Amino acid sequence: MKAIRVHAPGGPDALRYEDVPRPTPGPSQVLVKIEAAGVNFIDVYQRTGLYKVPMPFTLGQEAAGSVAAVGPGVTEPKVGDRVAYTSILGAYAEYAVVPADRVVALPDGVSTKQGAAAMLQGLTAHYLATTTYPLKSGDACLVHAAAGGVGLLLCQVAKLRGARVLGTVSTREKAALARAAGADEVILYTEQDFEPEVKRLTNGAGLRVIYDSVGKTTFEKGLSCLAPRGVMVLFGQSSGPVGPFDPQVLSQKGSLFLTRPTLAHYIVTRAELVARAGEVLGWIKSGRLKLRIERELPLAQAAEAHRLLEGRKTTGKVLLVP
Repeated sequence: MKAIRVHAPGGPDALRYEDVPRPTPGPSQVLVKIEAAGVNFIDVYQRTGLYKVPMPFTLGQEAAGSVAAVGPGVTEPKVGDRVAYTSILGAYAEYAVVPADRVVALPDGVSTKQGAAAMLQGLTAHYLATTTYPLKSGDACLVHAAAGGVGLLLCQVAKLRGARVLGTVSTREKAALARAAGADEVILYTEQDFEPEVKRLTNGAGLRVIYDSVGKTTFEKGLSCLAPRGVMVLFGQSSGPVGPFDPQVLSQKGSLFLTRPTLAHYIVTRAELVARAGEVLGWIKSGRLKLRIERELPLAQAAEAHRLLEGRKTTGKVLLVP
């Protein structure tokens, strides 16, 4: 079978389209025939070596398809079932072996490509808005990169929970997308300094929470935008990692909270995974949560997908199709 392999850290050219043996599921595992794999910033971090992964490895953390075979002891899912999964390495491939308790069934009315687009970013938006800081009616939040894959979904989930949503974007085209996703106010950070804009838009009261996937270029200013006892949720670093940080700053700026969450810790148990995925996929099925699948590329063009993502040339989701 074909797969995208990384043999050494590097740029997009480090992605190799190679022949590898088709895997066989072991006990408590299933073999998924992948119909679409999601492209995410964590893939970039792993490719560059920012997040350490033993090499060589097959990239990709999110996919959907059908069960092609099951290992010993597996009664659910069954061969032929449509499933999706996330947070298991090896999705940039034609087939992948996945623990049976890590796949979720795709409901009728949700396509395989929607499943592949929803798992990592949809579940991320879900845990951020419902658990890391559980938004409630009247809360004001800021979503950085509001027209990105997570951003568009997070704006929608925040609105479902009754929050007032401020978003930052880089272009007017992205601003329109963020507004369509429910952002009440959109700040064009290439033309406006978001810190004074947030203070103006909140009448100086500040925000309950900031959801920051950008990191280096937004983190410090963001701390000044929070209300006393506000929460900085740093869940990515697309502009680079945040530098050394003195926790005393949190006290000086209003007894703030800082957390650096990741999806894996919010779907630790099978029950939590199924509950989160069930709600997200249910919202998609009912039309309450809208996915923007911006681009589909052949698996062999994974390097191009990474160039687009790193160049901030994407809005919504990019899929690789074997």
